[in-house]
Amino acid sequence: MTTILFELGCEELPPKSLKTLRDALQNSVTEQLSDADISFDTIKAFAAPRRLALQIHGIADKQPDRSEQKRGPAIKAAFDAEGNPTRAAIGFAKGLGIEASELMIINTDKGDYVGYEQMVHGKAVADLLPQIFQTALDNLPIAKRMRSGTSRNEFVRPVQWVVLMADDTVIDATIQGHQSGQQTRGHRFHSPDYHAINHANDYEALLEGLKVVADFDKRQAFINNQVQALADEINATAIVPQDLLDEVTALVDFPIALRADFEPRFLQVPQEALISTMQADQKYFCLTDKDGKLQPYFIFITNIASKDPKQIIEGNEKVVRPRLADAEFFFLQDQKQPLSALTENLKTRIFQDQLGSIWEKSARIAKLATFIATLLQEQGQQVNIDETARAAMLSKADLASSLVSEYPDLQGIAGTYYARLNGEPEAVAASLEEQYLPKFSGDALPKTPIGICLALADRLDTLVGIFAIGQPPTGSKDPFSLRRSAIGILRILIEKQLPINLIVLVEQAIKNYNDASGSKITNMGDTFTQVMNFLNSRYRAMYTEQGVSVDTIQAVQAINPHMPLDFDQRIRAVQAFRALSQASMLADSNKRVANILAKSESAVSESVDETLLTEPAEQALYSSVRHAQTAVQPLLAQANYTQALQTLASLDEPLTQFFDGVMVNSEDTALKNNRLALLKQVRALFLTVADISELQL
Repeated sequence: MTTILFELGCEELPPKSLKTLRDALQNSVTEQLSDADISFDTIKAFAAPRRLALQIHGIADKQPDRSEQKRGPAIKAAFDAEGNPTRAAIGFAKGLGIEASELMIINTDKGDYVGYEQMVHGKAVADLLPQIFQTALDNLPIAKRMRSGTSRNEFVRPVQWVVLMADDTVIDATIQGHQSGQQTRGHRFHSPDYHAINHANDYEALLEGLKVVADFDKRQAFINNQVQALADEINATAIVPQDLLDEVTALVDFPIALRADFEPRFLQVPQEALISTMQADQKYFCLTDKDGKLQPYFIFITNIASKDPKQIIEGNEKVVRPRLADAEFFFLQDQKQPLSALTENLKTRIFQDQLGSIWEKSARIAKLATFIATLLQEQGQQVNIDETARAAMLSKADLASSLVSEYPDLQGIAGTYYARLNGEPEAVAASLEEQYLPKFSGDALPKTPIGICLALADRLDTLVGIFAIGQPPTGSKDPFSLRRSAIGILRILIEKQLPINLIVLVEQAIKNYNDASGSKITNMGDTFTQVMNFLNSRYRAMYTEQGVSVDTIQAVQAINPHMPLDFDQRIRAVQAFRALSQASMLADSNKRVANILAKSESAVSESVDETLLTEPAEQALYSSVRHAQTAVQPLLAQANYTQALQTLASLDEPLTQFFDGVMVNSEDTALKNNRLALLKQVRALFLTVADISELQL
């Protein structure tokens, strides 16, 4: 079978996009080959700084022949009364290059038509591939394309050469304005000249001899192994974020890892600042000890096999030193005044035009955080109210610091360092970093009570304010990260086991916007409703990510619990209920009960007259309901919803017998109303946990 090799040689491709471009190219070609009914065994993609390539093994030489049916005009339009072909039939046949007498009749659901079945011979794959590859290149996810010189062809970088081969033969084609050939180029410095590829199967091995590891994943594994080995030599652990690893892999053809060091005096600077500048600016891998403390070393990846690596190491040490010195300068400069003094600068920094300054936001956070701290105290948690207020007023102070101005990702982190240097209580200092947790899906939550108070207060204040001024998230736009903030609120209240009602928190957050200086929220009722609806809508996103089925979420949302912890407990109970053998029958019975009650023309009584229970089945159901009410009451008081639903599962048999043996809509109005009242009690029992009728079992 044939091997196809396609290579597009360019100037250095964007490193942050290289992996995406590789995958998109492979996916597009694979899809087009499938659509064209071209069989192949495997396809392998290559991506290096100056090339994108595909190697297709075991590809067919041509498309298979196929039978194709052409349908023409309807019979009535194709033949006249004497059965002779009309001009419509003759024209259709002529278009196919046949006589009208060769037409056949095609029977369809919509009637009979004339038609013709012809054999379509498959095209040679070599003739189809140039357009397939060009289409794939045209469809790559490139934000901004460019032209090179006078060429009208556009690509992400100037194209230098194109290889297109079938085994040892060049497939004649013009792709991206370049004539295909069998000449590739090696490493820009070690092997810059053109080299002939004798066979498509030789591609990877040939390039490795030219100091190019074309396989992205293989090159990345080389980097990982070298970094690990250099870290092990000094008993350190390398920090290797995947995004940074991908970018470094995309920057080099022939990776060689080297270790360098920097002056230990820089370690007095917050290590997050040092790591940030070394990773973002220099693409270095930092090293820590077993406790996570930064060590005065770093590992970098060079693209040159130097005869004197020491010079390269010294060059990188020389380059990184000024960047670390800048971080040190900002850190020392900020310490010339206490953190509390920086809060004055927040009065001139705007949080949002209509919602005031960051200083005003800090004041609102202080009010709401102390309110939440009071709630925690009432629940028996140890939290200092005065320290909470202090932490809240300092929470945004580091936004005015030089360090955060230079390294925005250090907001909160810098505040914690400065608070400790200023002798603030540890609970206050730790909370300044924790207020921003969680930062992303699955991130850690704040650990300290004050950190929890700040994290909740900050997010709630932003939610309420942005909804109040009519700027909620729309589509994919969410500039204030309100969706992430809402899920953060829910996660904190649930995972920290805090039985706090969202209504109370949202109402207090709204109240804090209306102070003596004037009312910032005039539509308090609408704001409350919108914020509550938004928070409730986030349950679905949060739980579906955990693998919870949509109908389980809907079953709980139907009764609208306002306490996230309570909501979560009900979700877990319904999940357990779904596994019961009675679940399907009870879900159907609940649907039936709900439909019967909905059709009632008058209000249904809350109480059942036992003397009107004439049928054994309704008597048995009433007895089971009374027993369940007694058994479930203490379970609900303990929020033991799982056991409550398992108890209610005992109503399965009595309900089935009731519907089999009792006519609910009796002609006797008294009997009918009494039976409806009985069903209403059944319905009410299940609704104490969730609306089981929502389940699709």
